[in-house]
Amino acid sequence: MPPDTTALAPETPLNSQKLFEPIQFVPGVGPMRAPLLAKLNIHRALDLLFFFPRSYEDVAPIRNSETFSENERVSVIGTIVDLDERVTQAGKHMLGALIRLDDQSCVRLLWFNQAFRKKDLTIGKRLMATGTLRSTVTSWEIVQPLYVKLEEGEIPEELKPLAIYPLTEGLQQVSMRKMFRTGIKRLIPLVEEVLPERIRRELNVLSIQDALTQIHWPDSLELAAQARQRFVLQELLVLQLAVGLQRLSRQATALAPELPVSGKVHARILNRLGYILTGDQTKAIDDVAQDMQRPRPMNRLLQGDVGCGKTVVAQYAMLLCVANGFQAALMTPTEILAQQHCVSLTKSLASSRVRIGLLTGSLTRSQRTHLLDQIVQGEIDLVVGTQALLSGDVQFAKLALVIIDEQHKFGVEQRAKIRHDEHQPHYLVLSATPIPRTIAMTAFGDLDVSIIRDKPPGRSDVRTYLGQPETMNSWWQFVDDQIEQGRQAFVIAPRVHSSSEDEEVQGATGVAADLTAGRFKHRRVGLLHGQMDSREKELALTQFAAGELDILVATTVVEVGIDVPNASVMTILDADRLGLAQLHQLRGRVGRGRHTGYVCAFASLGSDAEDNQRLKVFEKTSDGFELAELDLQLRGPGDLIGTRQHGASELRIADLARDVELVAQAQSVARAMLQADPTLAAEDLQKLKRQVIARHSGWLAVSDVG
Repeated sequence: MPPDTTALAPETPLNSQKLFEPIQFVPGVGPMRAPLLAKLNIHRALDLLFFFPRSYEDVAPIRNSETFSENERVSVIGTIVDLDERVTQAGKHMLGALIRLDDQSCVRLLWFNQAFRKKDLTIGKRLMATGTLRSTVTSWEIVQPLYVKLEEGEIPEELKPLAIYPLTEGLQQVSMRKMFRTGIKRLIPLVEEVLPERIRRELNVLSIQDALTQIHWPDSLELAAQARQRFVLQELLVLQLAVGLQRLSRQATALAPELPVSGKVHARILNRLGYILTGDQTKAIDDVAQDMQRPRPMNRLLQGDVGCGKTVVAQYAMLLCVANGFQAALMTPTEILAQQHCVSLTKSLASSRVRIGLLTGSLTRSQRTHLLDQIVQGEIDLVVGTQALLSGDVQFAKLALVIIDEQHKFGVEQRAKIRHDEHQPHYLVLSATPIPRTIAMTAFGDLDVSIIRDKPPGRSDVRTYLGQPETMNSWWQFVDDQIEQGRQAFVIAPRVHSSSEDEEVQGATGVAADLTAGRFKHRRVGLLHGQMDSREKELALTQFAAGELDILVATTVVEVGIDVPNASVMTILDADRLGLAQLHQLRGRVGRGRHTGYVCAFASLGSDAEDNQRLKVFEKTSDGFELAELDLQLRGPGDLIGTRQHGASELRIADLARDVELVAQAQSVARAMLQADPTLAAEDLQKLKRQVIARHSGWLAVSDVG
């Protein structure tokens, strides 16, 4: 399937069919190289034209022997005075050319396994060679140099940076550059401009023809950077316009129930919640209440660090819904989390008339049928569930609010399925994984955002350490001391079972067995992992929460939502196998009460924790927002927060970790364009508008649910 170049490639006139010709017919490619290019998703001439360099080989200054320096990359000009070739003991072919420079000094050029070059090199031939100098006992040499042949008396052209392209096996940089030079450069004049001149001026970018020329054949690294900036801003602008158009369309057409909040209702709900709210929680509740009073569906992202109290805001929204005679649904990614939410709601609403139902995949057929009948009859006010809520047979009497907990665990298409009629519910999506700024501005640019940074009173500090094999015994003693003081402990293993293929990574089942039989045989040890059935999971959690277990050995299934205030200590085994976001989420399971939390992360056997960059960052940084930005820099967007569902990780040239300022610039320009022309109706914007629709039509219809 050809790569999607619509976000970068502008409109092309109908007579420019050469841009769409199969790649094998492009001069310099042919049937032999076409399959190799196909591995890089290059199938048409247009694909090759928009296949951009990953970096550049900088200009190497022309030097003579007086200024030579070891390991310096230089260019030298001279005449070949000697040639030699031989096969080394290792079986490598070696070709050497000795060139005399103008200052009469000599440099030896060496090529390995490139016998074909001897036809190109003859004694007396003048050339310019570029490469890294290496000093031998008696002379200087350059291994695998690039070179150009010069005519007698020819002065070489001004040196320019060389593009370095991503490759696949069988392709070399020299071949790629030749294909671009002979087959692609001629196509640039056929490409039409998609950005009107007024937009280019506002963005301060090159024209399409200049940008294509300078990104492949830059006159300088500065111009190469300007060319890249043109395509990054164009790609980001197209995405931001798509997000903005969708948002405007939703605001103009979608209807949602109006849920007014009076002073009396507001006070009654706050009294029912029973919490002392932080300033950020109060602000978030105000945001939600204002949204839900309007006849347009709320689409709000509530993000905050672990333990900041997002659930309180969610409960407020649900009770506001019930107070107005409507139903609310809370969807979680795991049954454990759904059960915990249900227990928490049941406890806090015990003396009220609010009716709560739990819908998960583990219900029996008769239980499910009965619950679905109650929901459709309006006999259940709050429905807590897993993806079972997305089933087609789930119908609500008066659904007005959908809350998605841990939104990044669900695809955007999944979240949209819970809508049922022309009156859309309000949407509140929660994220305990703080979202990097650039991703929030792209993948979630069409949602209003509330942020909770401060933590509720009574939360203790959590201290984080990196453990070494030699300190494990003393750490286990510390864990035992904590249990002796009445505290409880988590032990985390990334896998359920040990793997025969990777024996150094321990499984939770094996760890639990070892601790029970050895170090903690005098303690009550429980086990929790995703392969257990729902009753076993519920029993393990209930026992741990009730203080009937001293230690809970678990996989990352406890990553989110598990709230046991008495748990003060956590051991994370094979921590190098986990991402920063996961590690931080796990850390949030301790220190949730009045006791100081302690976390110790151990790397896998054979892996030095001190050399693991993620673990060093994890030890030193406890701010989830800072960690999110660092995780983005270390790993890229990928599926960091489910961005594949939104288009952010499908960007072809923009880098959300590198291009922070350009993301903000593109968003600002897009908003100004849509404010002046909400449908992009201006004649000079039609090519750009068609590109927006072509690039993002696949997700525009559902992007407003996070």
